[in-house]
Amino acid sequence: MLSRRALAQATRASGRRTPIGACSAIRSYATPAAGAPSTKPPVPLFGLDGTYASALYTAAAKSSSLDNTANAIQNMLQVFKRDERLQRVVSAPTLSAEDKKQIVSELQKQIGGADKSDTVKNLLTTLADNNRLSILEGVCEKFGTLISAYRGEVECTITSAAPLDPKVLRQLENTIAKSQYVGQGKKLKVVPKVNSDIKGGLVVEIGDRTIDDSVSAKMARMNKLLRDTL
Repeated sequence: MLSRRALAQATRASGRRTPIGACSAIRSYATPAAGAPSTKPPVPLFGLDGTYASALYTAAAKSSSLDNTANAIQNMLQVFKRDERLQRVVSAPTLSAEDKKQIVSELQKQIGGADKSDTVKNLLTTLADNNRLSILEGVCEKFGTLISAYRGEVECTITSAAPLDPKVLRQLENTIAKSQYVGQGKKLKVVPKVNSDIKGGLVVEIGDRTIDDSVSAKMARMNKLLRDTL
């Protein structure tokens, strides 16, 4: 369940009071299970989406459903990737209560039977009740960060202007896995992303390190050099 401290943090971040009904929904995230592992998130997260992701992790840990919840969240992220319109839909300021109910219902269908403890269902309901469905994708991504840390994975994001060939992606993964950036005994988790704004090249992010070899970054450096020289 979400703690009162987490709820207070989320409320302060939004600058709005949380309705009493929403508090009830948040508190029902999960029922503690006997012998459950530590419920404390393995790494600190920031922002409103980080607060909800941390609360989701705690709820899943208390109900011993971390793996099932991770699968459900991963399925939901795939929905966002397949349908670019989804983020616009959940961010619409004019959504009625019935609209939000239908969105939650449809998202539940998309994640299938992975959400056996209803932890993700309760998350969706809470976000809808608090008019925060717009941060859902961010919550899912940050929850993925927590799960990677829990599993001892080192997450590496590789951003390209167009989808990379699987063979090229595997070569990059093998190279990075052997580098100093992946500690001994750690597993590398590569997350490919596409952003046409970088024009070409790659941006590799691993831990707190960023290697920006994108065309857009090179153009920015060239423009700065020209401005400073002329």
